[in-house]
Amino acid sequence: MEFLGTTQIPSFCGPSKECVLTTLPPAMQVPATQECCQSSYLPRCCCLSSWRPSLVYKVSTAQTCPKVCRDVPCNVPRPPAKLPELHPALFCRYRPHNWEHCNQLQIQGAETSRRWASRLTGDTMRLMRDKEELTQQMQEGTSRNLSQRLSDIGFWKSELCYELERLLAENRSMAVIKNRLECAIEELNCPLQVALECLYQREKRIGIDLVHDNVEKNLIQEVDLLKCCQERMRQLLQRVDIQMRDNRDAQHTLERDLEDKTSAQFIDEKCLNLRNTSDCISFFHGVEKADGSVTVPETWAKFSGDNIKYSQNTRANSIRLREEAERVFDQLSDQMWKKFTDTNLAFNARISEVMDVKNKLQTQLAKTLQEIFQAENTILLLERAIMAKECPLKVAQTRLECRSRRPNMELCRDNPQFRLVNEVFTIDDTLQTLRARLRETQDTLQLLLMTKSRLEHELAVKANTLCIDRERCLRMRKAFPSTPRLAGHMSTKDVGTQSQDLGRVSC
Repeated sequence: MEFLGTTQIPSFCGPSKECVLTTLPPAMQVPATQECCQSSYLPRCCCLSSWRPSLVYKVSTAQTCPKVCRDVPCNVPRPPAKLPELHPALFCRYRPHNWEHCNQLQIQGAETSRRWASRLTGDTMRLMRDKEELTQQMQEGTSRNLSQRLSDIGFWKSELCYELERLLAENRSMAVIKNRLECAIEELNCPLQVALECLYQREKRIGIDLVHDNVEKNLIQEVDLLKCCQERMRQLLQRVDIQMRDNRDAQHTLERDLEDKTSAQFIDEKCLNLRNTSDCISFFHGVEKADGSVTVPETWAKFSGDNIKYSQNTRANSIRLREEAERVFDQLSDQMWKKFTDTNLAFNARISEVMDVKNKLQTQLAKTLQEIFQAENTILLLERAIMAKECPLKVAQTRLECRSRRPNMELCRDNPQFRLVNEVFTIDDTLQTLRARLRETQDTLQLLLMTKSRLEHELAVKANTLCIDRERCLRMRKAFPSTPRLAGHMSTKDVGTQSQDLGRVSC
């Protein structure tokens, strides 16, 4: 096989040879469509085909030669055509075995492609059948899982409903206990509010008088006693309120869980009833990638179990609290009366102490005012003394300045000069001493004024404390509920009247 573009000399471009053929081969019957020679390719022989590989082949007599060839006698040997020796090959020429090999490769490639396409078609059909079976199996498995899931949801719904009914019954019982405690607590509200109001009023004390004294300790103990006899009363009601809130929280948890399971049951039933022919199915691309799951089956079941356990624990606490509330109403009077008396005695003792301190502060304030008066007189005398020393200092400095203008040799450091210099230094030192003493006296005066201000402030603080303890607190503590009323034996009308009386006392 020769490559296109190579410069090779074909066999018909060799040296001229004589034609040895005397007779032409028999003419062949060929169709009328024959290829003619192109004079532009073989100019010396117009009857030869330009693509023939050899010049020994002649055109049969059946062909019609051009006019130039008919003029030459047939028995005369025709000279061979001469082509240029260095004429390049214009076309790529392959050998027969190359042509056969190429065709064979094409046939084999087509056969391989056909066999591959056939195998691929078979594999595709088997794959489609396998995937169809797998899809059906997975869909059936999903339906079974949904059915099992609905059974689990139904079981937990029944458990939640049963626990919710029991919790609601306990809530009603706790409401009854709360009403019973409120009737007893209403009577304790009066002394408790008085004690708390005393504490609040004593919080208005100013400065150092805001001290944690015996009065405040007794008031806190009284409040604690009232609350403690309420754990058995008021604190017990607070615990009941807290317990009822816990009960409502457990109830809300159960109801929310039950509502969620109802919604989940509806959704799973809807999903279970979906078929390939349903109208409401659609594509939701990417929904399998967006995993919004919060729990797994174990944690899901544990969540409902924890809710039920929490509700059971809450009910148990509620039952214990109700039993404790039954034992509260008989243990109040003696402790509350004793603590009420102790607090009043502490108030009287504290008022006496504040009165003593206030008298002492008033005495110190009077003495401080006397010292302030004396300090002001001393400052006035010092200022006058300083002003009296300024004129002698001016005279001495003026004399020195005048003597400094003496001419030439008269500038003598004589005895008057020494005395003037000594006088200036002495007077200046005296002024410095007097000014220093004046500053000290002024500082002392400021200290005395600050002391006076502090004493006046302390007297105001003590007066405020006395007003709070004597005028406000003790006035509110003149009355205390009786023992039967502390036990809760009172009507609603008495409760309203006492509340109004307490409001007037607080105002």
